[in-house]
Amino acid sequence: MDVDSQPTMEETILVGDDLMIGPPSPLILPEIASHVLEGVDLCDGILRNLFLYGAKDRAAQLESEVTSLERRLILASGVEGMEGFRQRWSLHGRLTDTKRRLESLKQGMEKRKKDEPVGGSTTKRWFFW
Repeated sequence: MDVDSQPTMEETILVGDDLMIGPPSPLILPEIASHVLEGVDLCDGILRNLFLYGAKDRAAQLESEVTSLERRLILASGVEGMEGFRQRWSLHGRLTDTKRRLESLKQGMEKRKKDEPVGGSTTKRWFFW
């Protein structure tokens, strides 16, 4: 049996944000897309609000983690020698990573808020003659 004659399977590697939102959705052929997606709202307001609520909770959690790491770094500054250096090095790396994750999350939240359409007053129209 020849290995090259077997059909290959594509491998999808999930990283970062992909793991948070789940596996990728299947590809829908353009010929049948109108039938499959008929009546489906692809990204309604409820899903956006769920993302924002989850992101706000995660931002609060990351902010408390940053505060905790900053306090631990201050305490580690009093430890001398190689052990103190190791603690400060480790805490500094964790603090930097956490701050970057928090900043990225806040940027994503701001981007989502900007993308939301403003549609409160356009739903009803009143005409007075």
